Amino acid sequence: MSDLTYTPPKVWTWDAENGGEWAKINRPIAGPTHEKELPRGEHPLQLYSLGTPNGQKVTIMLEELLEAGHAGAEYDAWLISITKGDQFSSGFVSVNPNSKIPGLLDCSGPEPIRVFESGAILMHLAEKFGTLLPTEPGPRAECISWLMWQMSTAPMIGGGFGHFYAYAPEKYEYPINRYAMEAKRIIDVADRRLAESPYLAGESYTIADIAAWAWLSRLVKGEAYDDAATFLDMASYKNLARWVDVIGARKAVQRGSKVNREGEGFTPERHSAADIDAVMDD
Repeated sequence: MSDLTYTPPKVWTWDAENGGEWAKINRPIAGPTHEKELPRGEHPLQLYSLGTPNGQKVTIMLEELLEAGHAGAEYDAWLISITKGDQFSSGFVSVNPNSKIPGLLDCSGPEPIRVFESGAILMHLAEKFGTLLPTEPGPRAECISWLMWQMSTAPMIGGGFGHFYAYAPEKYEYPINRYAMEAKRIIDVADRRLAESPYLAGESYTIADIAAWAWLSRLVKGEAYDDAATFLDMASYKNLARWVDVIGARKAVQRGSKVNREGEGFTPERHSAADIDAVMDD
């Protein structure tokens, strides 16, 4: 343990230089920093997002809907670069006052409806199209419970473990141990549940699986936070690994995972199925 200790001041003040890699896009106030309108495409659904786990939840859901034949789920996906501060534009803040991706405009009715928070978007789309969310009270409650479980645990894995393990400007034993413990507890909850049933909410694939897969698959496959898969001993969670593989084999999941991401094999924007077709593996 370090001998250094920190004594908090009586009143905290913001130091824009403190915070490491993400300091330039973090601030203790809300609202826009600049005026910029959001683009608008021709489809009923307009998604403003980035291909992080929270963003992938929505593009996977939309691709699942299209795969199931719901033509009304056609969408335009616009890239919001959080490193450039796009989330603080006046247009994006009007869709999501919390300045976090994803944000959705449902333009299928007389007036656009804004929906923000990834879990809320999943529920909105599931209810709109009548799929991937059970209607019977018991199964519905189970699905929503697991969806809210994922929403509540993501900050512990991302802003907690991921930040202190991979992104913080200096490594400190206490926060890394604290959040590694919590991350492993969360992972164990999922692994134990998946020993009981094929999917989180029971026998059927639901929005709860979409939400959790976007986060947990990256840990299982070693795609998150440098060598976090080794550090957290992800190989020991066999039930979770089985579930990750089963869901990852779905065509819609593979397609949705390509959207709002830059680099070879991905598409920064999506305006038709052809945009994803062009980057899918043979």
